[in-house]
Amino acid sequence: MTTYRRDRTPGATWFFTLALHDRRSRLLVEHIGPLREAFRYVAERHPWAIDAIVILPNHLHALCTLPEGDNDYALRWRLMKAHFSRALPRGEARSPSRASKGERGIWQRRYWEHRIRDEQDFSRHVDYIHFNPCKHGHVQRAVDWPWSSFHRYVRDGVLPVDWAGGNGEVERAGE
Repeated sequence: MTTYRRDRTPGATWFFTLALHDRRSRLLVEHIGPLREAFRYVAERHPWAIDAIVILPNHLHALCTLPEGDNDYALRWRLMKAHFSRALPRGEARSPSRASKGERGIWQRRYWEHRIRDEQDFSRHVDYIHFNPCKHGHVQRAVDWPWSSFHRYVRDGVLPVDWAGGNGEVERAGE
């Protein structure tokens, strides 16, 4: 089995990408309630700050900060994926390998993570997260995608409502 080297800096902020096994699936937006419940379930047991997030039909991006002294993001994602999967009816296609291990065929086994280095890196990843629905052609304007922390950023005055308003340009409030 391959051993992955992961940065385990305690209390750091991380950018994550998690994808469904079937990239044609729309499970994440079709079952947004159970997905939100899975995030709540994890946060109640293992707190962390979700600084920015976008849920797309077949993958999600999240920018998360762990508590000081804590570096166990893997536990949080494992619990979130398992809780969400248990809420869905069985019947998805599974490989013989997954079936032999009793695994569901909903999520890709791995995920991408990147530790945020500084404020510029943080801002760049927030922008990436919020622009992602536009990039994938789901909407013309970031404000039109309902499953994004973009709406919180607008409410808090961090971003203007017309940020990434269809012209591909992004601008932070006050810049």
